[in-house]
This record gives sequence, structure tokens and C-alpha cells, in this order.
Amino acid sequence: MSEKIVDVAAGLILRPDGKLLLGQRPEDKPWSGWWELPGGKLEPGETVLQALARELQEEIGIRVTQSRPWVTYVHAYPHTTVRLAFCHVTGWEGDPQSLENQRLEWVDPANAASVGDLLPATLPPLRWLQLPTTYGISAIGSRAGIAPFLGRLEAALARGVRLVQFREPQWPDGVGASSLHEVLQQVLKRCRAAGARVLVNSIHPVAWWKEADGVHLRTADALRLSARPELPKTALVGVSAHDNAQVVHARELGADFAVLGPVLDTPSHPGAPTLGWDGFVEGNRDAGIPVFALGGQSTQTVSQALRHGAHGIAGIRAIL
Repeated sequence: MSEKIVDVAAGLILRPDGKLLLGQRPEDKPWSGWWELPGGKLEPGETVLQALARELQEEIGIRVTQSRPWVTYVHAYPHTTVRLAFCHVTGWEGDPQSLENQRLEWVDPANAASVGDLLPATLPPLRWLQLPTTYGISAIGSRAGIAPFLGRLEAALARGVRLVQFREPQWPDGVGASSLHEVLQQVLKRCRAAGARVLVNSIHPVAWWKEADGVHLRTADALRLSARPELPKTALVGVSAHDNAQVVHARELGADFAVLGPVLDTPSHPGAPTLGWDGFVEGNRDAGIPVFALGGQSTQTVSQALRHGAHGIAGIRAIL
């Protein structure tokens, strides 16, 4: 990796129909003909969002009215290393137009490669876009809680929740793991019918992770690992983190995302230490993967979480 890191702001410009804008690099630039997200280098004294707004006006002629930070990701090319601050552009004036002799295309993020070769550093954000922005966590607790939980789960799925963590550390020993496994089967059945994915918390058996759609690693379990758990290729791996070092470790493991918190006070842990939004921003610094905000999150905090660089929110009560 070269010593000098070039800071770049890159914009994800998404239309209401879900199509994403990509630009093809012109012939007079390195990697000509390859497709990328619009954006460019930061100039001295600029913030990421200022640089993004300037670059998009110069490059494609739009005036950004609303944008927010997302994931900052370092990528080493053969001759240079870039630190890409990926940002969501959620409001703009004008129609994108080619001002630098580049082709522009609106693409479905899931099939973006249909336009041609994509720059290597463009691939991760396309993958992250497939990750839902709301992450529900179970809290069934006992046999008596099964029916009410399944009702809440079905309501959440009907509202559009598409990612669920099965996490039952309080399940009574006397009730037995087999009964909890049966509950997992019911959760999987309902989620799959709705097109939602289920991750099993690492407190539960590895065999369950493979039955579901992956694993959510507790902080201590993640810190014991030096590589991503061996799971099917399509499986997701999430990691719980409480600070920047743990988020970085999650990225180094090859996790798909991290959950960072607690950000705000929660009813279950009143008065416990929290990160606050400044602490969340610090913990999310150069994360390299999407990070969900956990702790005191609800529909009322979503916009605040996104504004502070979260991929979305995770929680128990407010989501499930």
C-alpha cells in the first residue's frame, strides 16, 4: 500500500424508482471505460459533503440540496490508495448531464455490472445497498412469549422489516434448547415467506447459523476470531461493537456489517453509559462496512441516525 492516501467523496444518487447513477470514466483518465460512482478528490479545507457538492456540479451539472455521510472505505489500487467517503445524495436540482465526456447510466444496483466493468472500489457499496436499513432483534424470553412475539414479528414483516436477529440469551434452561429450536423454525418460516433474512446470535449453536441466513457475533465471540466464520457464500455476518477498534475488527474479519451502541438510553438499561451521537460518529470512523446504530433507536431517531453516518437502526422494542 502506498503511503499517500487520496481522499475522495463519492455520491450514491438514487432515484425514487431505486435506480442508481453511474458514470463511465473518459478516455483521458486512468481506468478509462470502467464505471464508477460520480465524485472526486477533496480540495484542501473542504469537508466531504462540500467536496461532493462541488464535484457533482462540475462533473454532472446538478446542485446538491441534501446529502449525508454513509461508509468510509479505504481501497488500494496498484499505484495509489484512496479513502472513499461514500455519501447518499437524497436531494438535488437539475438533471445529471455529461460535462466531462463521460457516459452516464441509471442502473439497478443489484445488476449494475450489466453496463460493463465496474471499478473495484465501486463494488462494495453496491453490495451494501442490498442490506436493509432496519434490523430487528428478538426478545421472546419464555414459552409464554412465543405467540405474542410471532404476532409482533408478522406485523413488522408486513411493515417492511427484512432483517431479523434471533437472540434469546434469557431462554430458561429448564425449557430446553429443542423447544427454542422449534421457535427458530417458526421464525424462519415466517421471515422467508416475507422475503426477510434471519441471523442467529452466536450464543446459539453453529448448526442453527447454517439453517438460517448467517450469524450475528457477540463482541467477545468476534474478538476471539481472526477470520470470517465458515458459512455458505450467501450467508451474512454481523458483529456487535462498542467502539471504533471493535468496528475495525469486524471489518477485518470480513463481516458484512456492524452494530454499534448503545447510542442512547434504553428502557432495559436505564442510566448505563452511552456513546451519544458524537461517540457513534467516532466509533464509525473509517469503518469500511455499514454500521447500524443500536440503543434507544426508533422511527423518531432514524433521520438522526442516518445524518450521523449510520446505515440504519437496530433494536428490539421499536422494531419487533
